[in-house]
Amino acid sequence: MTTEVKAPPTKTSPSKRKSTTAAPQATSDGVMPKVPNLLRERYEKAVKDELRKQFSYGNVMQIPRLDKIVLNIGMGESIGNAKTMDAAANDLAIITGQRPVVTKSRKAISNFRLRVGMPIGLKVTLRGPRMWHFFEKLVTVALPRIRDFQGIPERSFDGRGNYSLGLKEQLVFPEIEYDKIDRLRGLEITIVTTAKTDEEGRALLKSLGMPFRTAQGGS
Repeated sequence: MTTEVKAPPTKTSPSKRKSTTAAPQATSDGVMPKVPNLLRERYEKAVKDELRKQFSYGNVMQIPRLDKIVLNIGMGESIGNAKTMDAAANDLAIITGQRPVVTKSRKAISNFRLRVGMPIGLKVTLRGPRMWHFFEKLVTVALPRIRDFQGIPERSFDGRGNYSLGLKEQLVFPEIEYDKIDRLRGLEITIVTTAKTDEEGRALLKSLGMPFRTAQGGS
């Protein structure tokens, strides 16, 4: 379930095309609006039955599902320029609809002027409606916007059914305006599932539309 979206030219703002799968924004009292998610409905109505038949689960609770999605940005650059942390936090908040938390160093490394407790990264953990909306946006809009995209590798599972994906720049997300970012930043996305094995996790993500590379495209 992928949608072909051409990558924007380098010097134009991709945000002029609004995504219908953008993460919903919370109201002023912090309550998430009830926005229908077609991918979640498809999981409930079709994917669960497909997985149950494929792996012969005896109990419906054994069927793997998405648990959470974690986004990380490493901010080593912020050691010399604290303003970059605010810029990166703003990008993550726009992409996910949720404010990130700051991750801090646990070790001191003198060569990098790093002390214990210094901010070195940003993290967002998505669950529930925000998780589903982000996942749908990722597979139908963001990934196809990558230049010369031929699918993502299947080998990036961790042995327990969880998948990690690295993106080189935040511009693949249509909410980010090229003219308003201070620099290009990579980010890591970890999709955590309840699957017990990589095979089950791979089957779940494939059924939800994750565009893994075909045999012809390599792995």
